Amino acid sequence: MPAIRAKKSYGNLAKMMLFSLASLGLVMFAHQLYAADQNPYEQNYKRQNMNDLKSLQTKPETKIFVGNHKDDDNITMLEDGYDLMGTSGFSSMEASSDLALQHAKSIKADIVMVYQKYESAQASSSKLQLIKEAANKGGEIDPKDLEDGPTQYLYHASYWAKLPMPLFGVHVIKLKQSSADEDTPKELPGLKVIAVIKSSPASSMGLVRGDTLLKLGDVSLKSADDLFLAVKRYAGQKVQVEFQRGDIDMKNIAQLNVRK
Repeated sequence: MPAIRAKKSYGNLAKMMLFSLASLGLVMFAHQLYAADQNPYEQNYKRQNMNDLKSLQTKPETKIFVGNHKDDDNITMLEDGYDLMGTSGFSSMEASSDLALQHAKSIKADIVMVYQKYESAQASSSKLQLIKEAANKGGEIDPKDLEDGPTQYLYHASYWAKLPMPLFGVHVIKLKQSSADEDTPKELPGLKVIAVIKSSPASSMGLVRGDTLLKLGDVSLKSADDLFLAVKRYAGQKVQVEFQRGDIDMKNIAQLNVRK
């Protein structure tokens, strides 16, 4: 009888082990399915602001482009009449650009720009440090430590919405000048133009990137809010615009669009 019990015990133990392995396999498989179902572009998406920009089109035909230089591409997109909805950024061994397009469609972006940059495998400097430490201590190096690790890439995507033609058509920033003798930076006069939207009133009157807007009508422009209120006030009217180009003060007339 003891022998029979032992056989039964071993049999039960084997069944339990097989059941445990099967359960572990199911858990791992489920985890893989879950991981495969995740979209890193969606998980790492950050909206540009709380205004929740939307495209002119109710159902835009989202297009995807591979970018080269983010800053230059951003200016080009602004000049073409698009505004930034948000961005995604993360580090990974591999991420299909199809996932960026998938997320862009889900937020109804007109265009998504994708970027991929080599980050690192195992840094050569790290390997060199291992060799130096082993030489100093007279120790051995595990050959595995000198093998290249998995290659990592930095992924970035920017999502853009096509907006209606604006009343004026510029993107600006407020510049400040730092001084070693002053605790607080000194504000420079006016607003620096970083992009002029094509075919806009600002473009038609001759404003270009790099100009400094000083005055719109009777309103001195000290902040972006000043510009917003001035454009709203003079919508649909001809208005004098004062600006600087380099060290030269200039004036011109702009015909602002009507708010629709």
